[in-house]
Amino acid sequence: MAALQGVPVTALWTLWTRAVESAASYTDFRDPLAEELCEAIDFDFRTFGHPARTQVLRARTIDAEIQRFHRDSPGGTVVALGEGLQTTYWRLGAPDLNWISVDLPEMIDLRRQLLPTEARMRSVAMSALDRAWFDLVDGTDVLITAEGLFMYLSPDEVFSLIGDMAQRFPGASLIFDVLPPGFTKRTAKGVRLSRKSDYMVPHMPFGLTVPQTRALPLRIPGVASYRELRMIPGRGWSGPLALGAQRRLPLIRDHRHLIAQLTFQ
Repeated sequence: MAALQGVPVTALWTLWTRAVESAASYTDFRDPLAEELCEAIDFDFRTFGHPARTQVLRARTIDAEIQRFHRDSPGGTVVALGEGLQTTYWRLGAPDLNWISVDLPEMIDLRRQLLPTEARMRSVAMSALDRAWFDLVDGTDVLITAEGLFMYLSPDEVFSLIGDMAQRFPGASLIFDVLPPGFTKRTAKGVRLSRKSDYMVPHMPFGLTVPQTRALPLRIPGVASYRELRMIPGRGWSGPLALGAQRRLPLIRDHRHLIAQLTFQ
């Protein structure tokens, strides 16, 4: 794992979080491949302190939307930008979807070493910002995901990429998660995952409030509509009552982690 530095290390963080949740007896979330990978990878996952439960909620919510896309568009194409060590395809039972994983060369190398080979999957070793991957997407039924990616890009990079995707893939949808600016600005000064961990969250240049995210169709040409995906609830502070309160309380309502879906004209 020495080859991974900076933002790519977060792929191990999210992998470990899913594996811990999957192995627990109190959950119905299952990601056996994530558990296997954590057993096989020589890395001290205690570096991350505590698992980030919101990453599991994010995964489950995006899983549900991909399943809906699969029902509506069997044989369609999912483009997973910055996929890291996500195991979504296998967690969903290897659906009959064309799957394109776009990530940095060092991450694609790791995926090829660790993950099974699938006939419907294609790995593309390049930055999500390199528009060359556009030419590799066939068909009109397209769902693009950017799970845990945009916060590590600059606002100009995010808005430009969304605009270019909207022009190139009319009728497609994009799913991505957004963190509030109050948190992302703190990462510039350094944020530790826990008191017992020395691991610092990489700087996150991009963050939006809920109203700012909702207004993206007005800001970016080619974006037809916005929809917030309701996070599938977990336990405790991430349970149904807590998530419902976040959407209602004025101080939290507009400044929270959310998952957005944009549809292109």
